[in-house]
Amino acid sequence: MGTLWFCLVTLMLAAYAVLDGYDLGAGAIHLGIAKTEADRRAVLQSIGPLWDGNEVWLVALGGTLFFAFPRLYAASFSGFYLPLMMVLWLLILRGIAIELRSHVQDAMWWSFWDFVFMLASALLAAVFGVALGNVMRGVAIDHSGRFFLALWTDFGVSPPVGALDWYTIAVGLFSLATMAHHGALWVALRTGGELQDRARRSARATWPLVLVAGTAVTVATFRIQPQLSRNLGRAPWGAVFPALAIGGLIAARVFTSRARDHAAFFSSAAAIAGMLASAAFGIYPYVLPSLTDPALALTIDNTLAGHRGLSLGLMWWTPGMLLAAAYAIYAHVKFSGKVEAGAEVH
Repeated sequence: MGTLWFCLVTLMLAAYAVLDGYDLGAGAIHLGIAKTEADRRAVLQSIGPLWDGNEVWLVALGGTLFFAFPRLYAASFSGFYLPLMMVLWLLILRGIAIELRSHVQDAMWWSFWDFVFMLASALLAAVFGVALGNVMRGVAIDHSGRFFLALWTDFGVSPPVGALDWYTIAVGLFSLATMAHHGALWVALRTGGELQDRARRSARATWPLVLVAGTAVTVATFRIQPQLSRNLGRAPWGAVFPALAIGGLIAARVFTSRARDHAAFFSSAAAIAGMLASAAFGIYPYVLPSLTDPALALTIDNTLAGHRGLSLGLMWWTPGMLLAAAYAIYAHVKFSGKVEAGAEVH
């Protein structure tokens, strides 16, 4: 039961990263590729009907963690308190930037909210990567199963550590590059003309950054987290997940060069899913490793809720997530096609 819920949480995380990842990436690059007011409206319109629905997966992920791994939820939300508050504020700023932009017909007003949208989107993409880096590195958990992280200490990966160190910052930059590439492919898929061409060029420019940063982060992760090597040694079939990530990334580059925007975007989605599945496979059965004593680590077994509750929960979780998935599919089909340049965001 614990492994099942671990896989379900990973699946939800991948769904969120793929869906909200493209609108985070589009926001991060939109001031670079949108040269006119009509272009900026087109970028916003490409995500306008979808971005808030995509964030449902983040809310559902938090709810599932609370239900399935309550001890992990409690420890994480207290230990990562400051970074989580930063995420909350960035989500708020990003949302109001999209909603308030068109309420006043003034160029300075538009420019201000465009900058807020860009900054909040880029920082969110990076902060989510920093959070993943903290999970992969581990934290200093005490005998009560609690921990607390300062925002930074000496930027090293040995205790005492902060949320920010050289490794977590590297993962954050890798996440930002990945989301920017994913978002560029989305804008190329949804727009036309010169804006589409600039989005494709942005995708080609960010692709090497994803490759280099991904390689560096992978090497560093193997050095910092020995559980990855142990898991690969015990279950070599797990190599299918990094193979999916690498294959998807290569396919995205090939399809971008051939202007096959749908195939490029879905290849990028597969690459992101492969990256997160690789991370989950690498730390299993940990859900949060300990930097001080491996015996103090939070694992599936010592954070899992009761078996009966989880069995009953699966009965409502399944239709709920199927409904969310059906809505996501319907919304993306309903609002598929090219957006009109200069259209208002709804």
